[in-house]
Amino acid sequence: MIDSAISHIANQLNQSLKRSFDLHEDIVVISNILEQDGSVVADVNNKVVISLVNIEKETVPLRYSATASTFQNRTVVSSPPLYFNLYLLVSACFSGSNYPEALKFISSTISYFQGQPSFDHQSTPDLDRRIDRLVLDIENMSFQELSNLWGMISGRYLPSILYKVRMVAFDSGSVKEQVSRLREPETSLNP
Repeated sequence: MIDSAISHIANQLNQSLKRSFDLHEDIVVISNILEQDGSVVADVNNKVVISLVNIEKETVPLRYSATASTFQNRTVVSSPPLYFNLYLLVSACFSGSNYPEALKFISSTISYFQGQPSFDHQSTPDLDRRIDRLVLDIENMSFQELSNLWGMISGRYLPSILYKVRMVAFDSGSVKEQVSRLREPETSLNP
C-alpha cells in the first residue's frame, strides 16, 4: 500500500507539472538519488525526485477496537488497522546551468501541494480503494536535521522539501475469530 500511496502522489504532481509547463514527458520520478555504489541514478537527472525517507507508526492515542462484521449468522472479528506516516523527500535534481530549473520546479511543487494538501476518493477518484485519504504536511527541519538527512542519503544537497504524509492505513484483513450470532428466543403469546 505504501507504493500505491507514493505512486498516487507522484502521478498527481507529475500531471500538474506537465500541464503547467507544457511538458510531453514525465518530470516526476519515484527513486533514490544515488545507487548503492554512490553513483547518481541515471533516471533522476533533470527530474523532480520523490524518495521515501522514513516510515513512522502513528502515535496519536486513538481508540481502536477489533472490528467486526456480520455474515450469515456469524460475526467475523479482525484486528484493527495500523496507521502510518510516510516521510517523502521531494528533490529537484537539476545541476549546473539547469539549477534555475530546480528552483522553478521545487517552487511549483510547493505551490501544487499548498493548493492540494490532501487526496481522497472525491478529489482523486483513482486513489487506491484501500486508502481512505492522504494528507501532506510540510515538515520543518533545522540545519542540523537537514544536514543529517542529506548526509544519510547522499551528502549532496539539492533544492528539496520534506513532506509528512499522514494516516496511511494498513488493514491485513486477516480474521482473528468467527463467532456465532446468538438468536433471540422467539416468543409468541397466543390469547
